[in-house]
Amino acid sequence: MKKIILPLSLTMLVGCQNFNPQNVVSSNELPANTAHTIDIYEALLADETAQVIHPKDDVEITLTDKDKLTISDNVWDRVRSQLHFDIPQNSKVIAQRNWYAKHQSYLDRVAKRSEPFIHHIVEELEKHNMPMELVLLPIVESAYDPFAYSHGSASGMWQFLSGTGKQFGLKQDWWYDGRRDVAASTQAAIKFLRYLNKRFDGDWLLALAAYNSGEGRVARAVKDNARKGKPTDFWNLKLPKETRDYVPKLLALADLVKRPSDFGITLYAIDNQPVISSIDIGSQLDLALAADLSGLTIDELHALNPGFNRWATAPNGPHQLLIPNNKVDQFKLGLSKLEEKDRLSWQRYKIREGDSLSVIANRFNTTITVVKEANSLKNNSIRAGKYLLIPTATQSLDRYKSYEEIRVSKLTRKGSGNKITHTVTRGDTLWDIGRKYKVSEKSIAKWNAMAPRDMLRLGQKLTIWTGKAAPGKASQTASTSSNIMRNINYKVRSGDSLARIANKFNVRIADIEKWNNLKRSKYLQPGQLLKLSVNITSI
Repeated sequence: MKKIILPLSLTMLVGCQNFNPQNVVSSNELPANTAHTIDIYEALLADETAQVIHPKDDVEITLTDKDKLTISDNVWDRVRSQLHFDIPQNSKVIAQRNWYAKHQSYLDRVAKRSEPFIHHIVEELEKHNMPMELVLLPIVESAYDPFAYSHGSASGMWQFLSGTGKQFGLKQDWWYDGRRDVAASTQAAIKFLRYLNKRFDGDWLLALAAYNSGEGRVARAVKDNARKGKPTDFWNLKLPKETRDYVPKLLALADLVKRPSDFGITLYAIDNQPVISSIDIGSQLDLALAADLSGLTIDELHALNPGFNRWATAPNGPHQLLIPNNKVDQFKLGLSKLEEKDRLSWQRYKIREGDSLSVIANRFNTTITVVKEANSLKNNSIRAGKYLLIPTATQSLDRYKSYEEIRVSKLTRKGSGNKITHTVTRGDTLWDIGRKYKVSEKSIAKWNAMAPRDMLRLGQKLTIWTGKAAPGKASQTASTSSNIMRNINYKVRSGDSLARIANKFNVRIADIEKWNNLKRSKYLQPGQLLKLSVNITSI
């Protein structure tokens, strides 16, 4: 019986800030001006989950009822026959290829994650006449994990930022995030990559570089080289180190797929046929009920339908669910027998004094819009003593756990000292809140599983740790192996100050002055190199 392992979470650049499973970045090789802020922790301790976070463990899904599946038509053969990029055998490509070739288990794990989706992506690339090398891009971006989330707030298999996702048609609301919807995000990625390819006159390497670090950055690098009479191809541009590694990773993977035996690896066999189908469910449906109808667990259903944030599909769509082919008939039959009123559970609620639609919606884990639509309300006015019908989850909400809950539980870091809850008010920024409590913006972000640039919401609750640690805690922490010090060279950027750099790396201004023989009265100059001694577990 063939099963597939998928990453489970119920959720979360331009295309991306991709993870770097290969090489630890040398302390003096940190890019001076990256498209997105890269934590020094990520840059120095690069591994599979340093820059892209995989919120939950993989889950097994049975994709076929056959006890033994002999794969005579392998999807990798189909991919291999359509790989046409020239692959230069330079040091960049060879270094990336060597790493992948030495990590067979990693390649197997990623291929198993891709199994439900890769056939669909191959067909979409063929349909739109796109290079087949792009089927390997989700490996570079997210290890083929539709639940992946980066510290830069990129999400999904193709690692879209929220704004870029919306620009290319990905719906994002309280119920649903199209960046994690495999079919929707694949369409958006194809549109985005086609646009970038046209923007750079058909040069796919420049298009890929722009997907990683931004079209403006790549365009400026091309223009700068042209002005200086230098070559304007990818290999000669001055780009961030992350981007200089990003394109070689894709080329290295393509080389391995072309000739795996040359490098002593095998490609996990995937049947060249679809194993899942998109089923039109017509209207909103409780996900626990959908799982029961299909004979899947909620975890298995979410692994195939990662775009849904809550306990039901979105009221206003999309109204499609991906179901394993061996479960489709069972699901369709159960769905056909289901009456409209049974798609969700309903509770009759008596409005109390002081209630508002927002209070009621929060109480029942739904939205004001859903409550209004369910009760044909034209405005937000309600009266105490009247009744509302509220759609509710059919089972305990513990079974559904939203993506936000899982992301926060996985990524939140506990501070020391006194715990304070700050409620975001109008005009608040992380910088303002940090000044109020005398803590850094970066610390607040880590305590609340945020990226430093994430938008704050009115009423949002933030955990703040302030004050000194309890007696004995500091010495205990200092003696643990989690305190990892690194000496780095930091290149001063335009707008930097000693205070900003000290805050960024969680060090004291006086120490920066001592390490670099500086006087506070002297201005820093862009391009100036500073020596820093950084505890990478504290920033």
